[in-house]
Amino acid sequence: MAKFFAAIACCLLSVAMCDVYFKEEFTEGWRNRWVESTHKGSEQGEFGWTAGKFYGDAERDKGLQTTQDARFYAISAKFDKSFSNEGKTLVVQFSVKHEQEIDCGGGYVKVFPSDLDQKDMHGDSPYNIMFGPDICGYSTKKVHVIFNYKGKNLLTKKDIRCKDDTLTHLYTLIVRPDNTYEVKIDGKKEESGTLEADWDFLAPKTIKDPEAKKPDDWDDRENIDDPDDSKPEDWDKPEHIPDPDAKKPEDWDDEMDGEWEPPMIDNPEYKGEWKPKQIPNPAYKGKWVHPEIDNPEYQPDDKLYRYTDIGAIGFDLWQVKSGSIFDNVLVTDDEKYAEQFAEETWGKSKDGEKKMKDAHDEEERKKREEEDKKRKDEEKDKKDDDDDEEEDEDEEEDDSKKEEVSDEEEHDHDHDHEHEEL
Repeated sequence: MAKFFAAIACCLLSVAMCDVYFKEEFTEGWRNRWVESTHKGSEQGEFGWTAGKFYGDAERDKGLQTTQDARFYAISAKFDKSFSNEGKTLVVQFSVKHEQEIDCGGGYVKVFPSDLDQKDMHGDSPYNIMFGPDICGYSTKKVHVIFNYKGKNLLTKKDIRCKDDTLTHLYTLIVRPDNTYEVKIDGKKEESGTLEADWDFLAPKTIKDPEAKKPDDWDDRENIDDPDDSKPEDWDKPEHIPDPDAKKPEDWDDEMDGEWEPPMIDNPEYKGEWKPKQIPNPAYKGKWVHPEIDNPEYQPDDKLYRYTDIGAIGFDLWQVKSGSIFDNVLVTDDEKYAEQFAEETWGKSKDGEKKMKDAHDEEERKKREEEDKKRKDEEKDKKDDDDDEEEDEDEEEDDSKKEEVSDEEEHDHDHDHEHEEL
């Protein structure tokens, strides 16, 4: 029991000693902490403040929401003071909910240096890290992890799949001072590895020896033609032959139509081009492998993870269909604190949100069923009315015909009567 309490005490001490560089839950007054860019003018979309259609807590789950379709979005917040992550772990974490069933658009954050021009922030504004989901159609559903290194934005070589449903999901990026990283979604590790292996930070360690070349006598043919094999004497047959069953038409005129020739058909005896059989090559040396040498341009860097100026975070997005909600933004140097913060925010809301979402979906399902039933009933009533009208028209037509017949019979009767009188 003593060990248990000691472990708890150590954990609390670790959290107390960690650095929280930035934390935003989008509570009252958030607009005083964030600056929207005006770079795109009329194409710039506006952010709203809402928990959305389903949530765990109506107030606690309020976040930034994109509100206009086919717009650029750019908003950022600066830290109280900039910092360097040299010798420290860097954790970037946030949640996003695409409750609009996003078809094409970004859902990522960018971490900037402190000299960011917030009012003019746009897609080409220099950043340190870009992290988060990006969805477009069925083919693009990835988590971006982009590092800026010596002025170049480097994309990960790995395919990290993002969530594409309408619930809130938590994205966590951990960059450690040993040049390793980890990507988590909803607290679960989705990818990890080393920065050098999974991004092109550095030139390759080895390159193909420019002085080396395959020897002229190097035989890399695994099989060769059998020199003892020969083509059979009866092999050569034409591919097409005249149709033996064809007959010259009786009305064929050689002078008018030219000399008659039977049509050609495939030759059943044709065997194709003859090729000698293959045998193992006794001189085969294997596939020649180009030898490699150390790359003189390779320069190791044990500080790939490091940024000397980290001072702002923001959302720089394009969305075709708006409605994404961002919340629970955190930048810290402590993985445990990030886990604790996640549990206190996203962790407390996710079950309630799911329950509300399920209830919302069930309500929508019932509504659709009622609308379908109403539509079908209306169609049936209309069909019945149309049938009744047709019956009435048929009856009227029958009555009219009966009257015409009666008039004709009466006329015939009168005519017969007149004839009798005569």
